[in-house]
Amino acid sequence: MKILVTGAAGFIGYHLSKKLIASGHIVVGLDNVNDYYNPQLKFDRLKELGIEQLEAEAYNNCTTSTLHNNLFKFIRLNLEDREALPKLFEQENFDQVCNLAAQAGVRYSIENPESYVDSNIVGFLNILECCRHHKIEHLVYASSSSVYGLNDKIPFDVDDRVDNPISLYAASKKSNELMAHTYSHLYGFKTTGLRFFTVYGPWGRPDMALFLFTDAILNNKPIKVFNNGKMERDFTYIDDIVEGIFRVLQKPIDKNSSNYQLYNIGNNNAVKLMDFIEAIEKHTGKIAEKNLLPMQPGDVYKTWANVDALIQDYDYAPNTSLDKGVMAFVEWYKNYYK
Repeated sequence: MKILVTGAAGFIGYHLSKKLIASGHIVVGLDNVNDYYNPQLKFDRLKELGIEQLEAEAYNNCTTSTLHNNLFKFIRLNLEDREALPKLFEQENFDQVCNLAAQAGVRYSIENPESYVDSNIVGFLNILECCRHHKIEHLVYASSSSVYGLNDKIPFDVDDRVDNPISLYAASKKSNELMAHTYSHLYGFKTTGLRFFTVYGPWGRPDMALFLFTDAILNNKPIKVFNNGKMERDFTYIDDIVEGIFRVLQKPIDKNSSNYQLYNIGNNNAVKLMDFIEAIEKHTGKIAEKNLLPMQPGDVYKTWANVDALIQDYDYAPNTSLDKGVMAFVEWYKNYYK
């Protein structure tokens, strides 16, 4: 298949593109390579996919660009570009689309709300319109565990009410689910939303806890531990996430005669934050200096995914232990930053 992967220079998009290419699919990777975090990490991910650093940098100030490498083509483009995105769909004739591009970060959304509306709502609408007009068979898109807000029913289930988001990021992801439902109903193409739960692993985002903690510990700096460490997360290793996405792309299904599907994708297990920190200490060989702080605005106390539906429909089986996943990240971090 020829598959469009948006957010291809991002953490999950990079890993998914790599797996799809290894499986023989043609991948068109799209990303605007913004500066939400250091673009160098994004360029280095692209280099791993065969797009050379100097080539990528040469297009740093361009609105659109195309770089080819065997089964992978990279295009620098904003999703909200209503002229260029339809042209891309017309030229490439995609079989499926996986939309992972979004303005990420719960806390950043409090300070920069406009970027979330532009990327996550306007950009997603443009994706839906392109899928509609170019007869895309299946759209898979990233949602988030943040849509559950302050839901105190554990574990989180896709049938739970999610009408009370506590960050604009969460609200934008819930909006994506509603928009996808509308387009599946009106225009008859399949959409599958995946609510990601705290994804971690090599090449991860610098604003995520594992990266921040590892960086601080190895550089002898204190770590910020919110809610005095009394938090739990359904930490999910990147390979397990990518395998789940891959299976959904390989086999879009009809369920209850509906074109619209929604799943949790996580590790099916809540881990205490302090246990997570202990795993990092073990593999860095250092004890963290902990700065205990109150809960941050937009944060939730606990996340835990019920992934029974994904297991039933796609034989999804997350099997990477926290110890193994943290070890892999620390090894990558030490190698990448020398």
